[in-house]
Amino acid sequence: MRIALIADTFPPLRTSGAVQLRDLSREFVRQGHALTVMLPSADLDQPWAIEDMDGVQLLRLRAPKTKDIGYVRRTLNEFVMPFAMLRNLRNSPLAQQRWDGVVWYAPSIFHGPLASALKKSSNCKGYLIIRDIFPEWAADMGLMGRGLPYRVFKAVANYQYSVADTIGVQTPGNLTYFNDWATGAGRQLEVLQNWLAHAPETSCTIDLSKTALAGRKVFVYAGNMGVAQGMGVLLDLAERLRERTDIGFLFVGRGSDTQSLAADAKARGLSNVVFHDEIHPDEIPGLYTQCHVGLVALDPRHKTHNIPGKFLTYMQSGLPVLASINPGNDLVGLIEGERVGRVCSDHSADTLQRLAEALLQDMAVDTEFAARCKALSARLFSPEAVVKQLTAGLLR
Repeated sequence: MRIALIADTFPPLRTSGAVQLRDLSREFVRQGHALTVMLPSADLDQPWAIEDMDGVQLLRLRAPKTKDIGYVRRTLNEFVMPFAMLRNLRNSPLAQQRWDGVVWYAPSIFHGPLASALKKSSNCKGYLIIRDIFPEWAADMGLMGRGLPYRVFKAVANYQYSVADTIGVQTPGNLTYFNDWATGAGRQLEVLQNWLAHAPETSCTIDLSKTALAGRKVFVYAGNMGVAQGMGVLLDLAERLRERTDIGFLFVGRGSDTQSLAADAKARGLSNVVFHDEIHPDEIPGLYTQCHVGLVALDPRHKTHNIPGKFLTYMQSGLPVLASINPGNDLVGLIEGERVGRVCSDHSADTLQRLAEALLQDMAVDTEFAARCKALSARLFSPEAVVKQLTAGLLR
C-alpha cells in the first residue's frame, strides 16, 4: 500500500513519540509498504523538503513553530499548522500523489484538515492513532476550565475524530470515551497497543560508576518531566529513602518541570538523586543496563488511561517498574497481572516507599523479573503487529 502518515514529531526530536513513529515507519517499509511521513517544520527556508530515512520518504512542510514557545502563540500556530502544511504540499512534487490510506497521530488534535484533504483527493480511508485525549486530560487536571477555550479545543478534536474511519486507542479503558463517535456509520473503534522496536544495546554517555549513584540500586526515570507526570512524589520518595545508601535515583530527560525538580532536590539536600539532560534514544538501552528499576509517574488527576512510552522501554530492557499513577488506569492491572513491578494510585510517598522496598526484596529472590518484562514487551508491544492492524483498518 502507498500510505501517508501525518505527525508533528519525528527524529531528530528525541521524544518518545518521535521514537515510536520512527519505529513504526521502519516497520511499514519492512512489510513492503511505500510510506511518506508528512511533518511540519518551522526551520525550512523553502516550502518543502524531501528526505529519505531507511527507505521512508520524509516530506517536511514549512509551518509555524509550535514547540518551545508561549502558550498563546503555540495555540495560534497549531491552528494554522495543517493549512500551512496543505498549502506547501500542493507546491511540492507530491501534490498529485494518490494514497491508498492516510494514518495520523494524536497528539496533535490539529491534523484533521490535512488528513481530510488527503482522504478526499485519494478517495481512501483514514486511521487516527490516539495516544493523548486532549483537552480532556488538561481539564481533568485543572490546567484548563471547561469554558470557551476548552470548548474550542474540544470542537477541534471532535472534527479530527469525524475525519477518521477507524480510531485506535491505547488501552481498553479509553474505548468508552469514544462510544458516541463509534455509533456513526462505517466507523471502527479498537485498541491499538503502543509499540517499540527492538533496540540493540549501545554505549551510553552517562556512566553511573562516575556519579554519586555508583554501587547503588538505581531507580531510573527517563522521559518528559512536565505537569502531566506529577513527579513531586518521586522526590518525596527519594527523601524518605535518603538514609538507604544502597538506593539511588536517576532522572534523565527534559520538560517544563525539569529545572524546578532539580532545584527542589538540591534544596532538600538529596545526595541520592542525580539529574541529567536527555540523551539520544539509541543510548537508552545502554543506560538501563546500569539501572535496576524503572519509574513511572502520572498525575493522579488524570481520568483517561495512558501507557507511557517509558514503560515500554523499561519492559524491553527487562527493568521492573515502580509506578505512581492515576486511579483506575489500565496500567495498574497490567503491572499487577503480568507481575512486572509494583504500582500504587493513591499518590502517597509513604505507599511508594513501602512498595519500593518490597520490590527490591522481591527482586532479590525472584530471578524471573527481567524475563517477564521482556516477554510482555515482545507479546504486546510489537511494531509488526501494529502495522498489520493499521493496514487492516485501512482496507476495511
